[in-house]
Amino acid sequence: PSDLTHQIAALLPSPVSQPYTDLRPDEQAIVDLFENTSPSVVYITTVTRRQDIFGRGVNVPQGTGTGFLWDDQGHIVTNFHVVQGAVAIRVVMQDQTAYIAEYVGGSARHDLAVLRIDAPPEALRRVQLGDSDLLRVGQSVYAIGNPWGLSATLTSGIVSALNRQIEGLTGDIIEDVIQLDAAINPGNSGGPLLDSRGRLIGINSQIQSPSGASVGLGFAVPVNMVRWVSNQLIKDGKVKRAWLGVAVRPIDAQLARQFKIKIGAGAIIGEVMQNSPAAKSGLLPQDIIQHFDGKAIDGPRKL
Repeated sequence: PSDLTHQIAALLPSPVSQPYTDLRPDEQAIVDLFENTSPSVVYITTVTRRQDIFGRGVNVPQGTGTGFLWDDQGHIVTNFHVVQGAVAIRVVMQDQTAYIAEYVGGSARHDLAVLRIDAPPEALRRVQLGDSDLLRVGQSVYAIGNPWGLSATLTSGIVSALNRQIEGLTGDIIEDVIQLDAAINPGNSGGPLLDSRGRLIGINSQIQSPSGASVGLGFAVPVNMVRWVSNQLIKDGKVKRAWLGVAVRPIDAQLARQFKIKIGAGAIIGEVMQNSPAAKSGLLPQDIIQHFDGKAIDGPRKL
């Protein structure tokens, strides 16, 4: 009986699971992408201050979200709305090590914020940056986040559209947003959107859904904007925006005939604000801006 037991045991699968070694190359690439990138992704929980029924201030849980390591100095990028109003921010790494994060700065207009944790250098595996200007509709994308508090979740999809516009927390329009169909749910906010090489191409920020859950309409702020905003927040704690101080409109058919130029050959100034950079430089209403810093302007959005 003992020999028979050993023979039967030898035929049964090992109780210790082993990784598959015969995955298709495309499957293995996704597995590698997740395993290489997930150590850069963090789980964020926040606490806010509320008054109880007796008027006393008490700390209460506010919500959860996602972030990712930006550099080897411990900076973490997330959405502004994930940490807005928080009095304490807790960051949990992939290995379940927890840190209380310092708030470095944020931009509600871009829905981006930067935190910092005091972690040892060996724990800081920053995400690899891509170039959102090179994206094309139809290419594969991957999102890692903590939807509904479920940590380290991978979803996939494609770039559904480019150059979308979404409304930021201040009512301002965030330009050049990436639309994607990967499942994005509450808790994914602030997490990385990756290309098939594991490079960061955006930060998952919003979904459009009547139910509040994913219906395949997600939006991510492009990494080139994230780079510009985050570097300023790390340096100065706030975003310094350039401005012209003009109201402009496109060159339509009527204006093209009037000024004897091509449709779309610039942007015409309708109003110049007092004491603005435009006013100080001598720009006037009905001036037409056709180039900026050597680059052709085909309308107000390009300007």
